[in-house]
Amino acid sequence: MEIRTVTANGVDFAYLEMGQGPLALCLHGFPDTAHTWRHLLPELAGRGYRAVAPFMRGYAPTSVPADGAYEPGALVADACALHEALGGDGDAVLIGHDWGAFPAYGAPAFAPARWRRAVAMAVPPPAATISSFFAYEQLKRSFYIFLFQTPLAETAASQEGFLEGLWRDWSPGYDAAEDVAEVRRSLADPANLAAAIGYYRAMLGAVPPTGRYAAEQAATGGDVPILYLHGEDDGCLDPGLAATAPEFLPPGSRTGLVADAGHFLHLERPKEVNNLILDWLAR
Repeated sequence: MEIRTVTANGVDFAYLEMGQGPLALCLHGFPDTAHTWRHLLPELAGRGYRAVAPFMRGYAPTSVPADGAYEPGALVADACALHEALGGDGDAVLIGHDWGAFPAYGAPAFAPARWRRAVAMAVPPPAATISSFFAYEQLKRSFYIFLFQTPLAETAASQEGFLEGLWRDWSPGYDAAEDVAEVRRSLADPANLAAAIGYYRAMLGAVPPTGRYAAEQAATGGDVPILYLHGEDDGCLDPGLAATAPEFLPPGSRTGLVADAGHFLHLERPKEVNNLILDWLAR
């Protein structure tokens, strides 16, 4: 797939694209790239969508944002700006995994006229995780989040085996060599690695919010239905964190656990996950 570029929200986004029709915007997380959607993009294109997978802000070849903003509100603003820059309409759909799940929740709530349906994977609605996130076993899984608040983060993340270890722990049994190689290329420049870690520093307040995206940050709920999927063997976020997800999703939403899949469920069980997504979008 050819890598193209478009400027949206002051960021030069690189993206992969397949097909023609209503926009299907697919947003990746950490430590990952737009190539994570290599199984889904052709399926979306075959169903009549213009399937677009951008490299998220700060992930090369997308530019490092001049505003230094990595709070979820910035990601919501990016999704809506990409919708506009790519000529999306009210039939557009939004699909997000990991960090990409945050705008999958926020963008339809902030700008419901832009999105018909959404899919979020591997990260439940933030309000659903608050009570369980600080359980001891989950804190062990989340060690990297706290490491990333420190000046040691870039040194640790650049070490051989660190990213490989995250993929191995989060999706046991999955061969992530191809995916990790793509991540290494994307984050090879220290500025890009610092950007990817910046998402986590903004998450816990080590870097204060810029204040530029207060409305986007506050957008929750709404009426656009969301499909939430979580792998039963997820080693990053315990599947139990998703138990209360239905309480925090818009009316008409659905949730599902995918057996024999970890955190990167769309790569581990592509046929099953693709079918769940396509069936949902066809409703």
